[in-house]
Amino acid sequence: MVTQTAMEPLLQVMELKTQFETARGTVTAVDGVSFSIHKGEILGVVGESGCGKSVTSRSLMRLYDENKLVSHNGSIMFEDIELLNLTKQEMRNMRGSKLAMIFQDTLSSLNPVYTIGNQIGEAVRRNHKYSKKEVKQKVLELLNAVGIADPSKRIHEYPHQLSGGMRQRVMIAMSLACQPKLLIADEPTTALDVTIQAQILQLISDLQKKMDMSIMLITHDLGVVAEVCTRVVVMYLGQVIEETTVESLFQNPLHPYTQGLIQSMPKAEGKREGKLSSIPGTVPTLFNVPQGCRFAGRCKYATKLCIEAAPSLIQATETHSVRCWHYNEIKLKEEKQNDSVNEKWLGA
Repeated sequence: MVTQTAMEPLLQVMELKTQFETARGTVTAVDGVSFSIHKGEILGVVGESGCGKSVTSRSLMRLYDENKLVSHNGSIMFEDIELLNLTKQEMRNMRGSKLAMIFQDTLSSLNPVYTIGNQIGEAVRRNHKYSKKEVKQKVLELLNAVGIADPSKRIHEYPHQLSGGMRQRVMIAMSLACQPKLLIADEPTTALDVTIQAQILQLISDLQKKMDMSIMLITHDLGVVAEVCTRVVVMYLGQVIEETTVESLFQNPLHPYTQGLIQSMPKAEGKREGKLSSIPGTVPTLFNVPQGCRFAGRCKYATKLCIEAAPSLIQATETHSVRCWHYNEIKLKEEKQNDSVNEKWLGA
């Protein structure tokens, strides 16, 4: 895990492991995940679908089906509070007041039979003893803060009467009702068109600066990470495989999976020739987790060691950690290939 000595983390996750019972047996959806989030920063958590991003976020909030939960171990320290030791009621009190979450599917998150004003008002009343008039004023202020025009009209409307972008703004308003210290945003722009995505990301970034709030932004889009995040965690099949600053990730990715993700991104500038690069194969299922490195079956650099033994997350530099047996050799090979390409173009 990347070390941060400048300040104490707001959230410190250590060796988090979450197991569920399914019809096909027990699965470990989150397996030894460790990372930290500091005050006032936006941490990006990135990876393909099924890599464990969303389950990790729900584990932090303890939002899961307890009837299917087998075990939830490790440590989740929020300030000086161990979240895993809290009772159900104590954890409910933490949600909203200190921790808040917004989800990708706004229609499932909002109650279809209550107006927007009622739902945001409930969030406001949860931690404040406001009069009815004060609650309404606060709701209007929140809607105005997230950029919803004519809030006095919108408070009387229902979720289905709003566009996807407006529903996401309502979800953000609800999450900010009690001014949480940490906001977890689980793919908040995936279901929106490109223009609205940019607006929502800008809104989240602006609110983070204004409120000095920490954000954990879960996404599969590295472009989003580059645009708004300060640090990034890359996940694969339930584990953290790389963690570093955003600048270091794009300039010096160490894990072959991260390199593949970056190489598969379409370029915004220059000529677009040939096909986009892709990572071969598919993510294994949680019912068939490889014995060694979980990425070995898709990695062009895999050796016998990778197949037989699982690597640990190690500190490559002061601000960069990686889970790979051969990251140093891979780095040298990549540098030689890049030098060769540069020489070819310079010679031309």
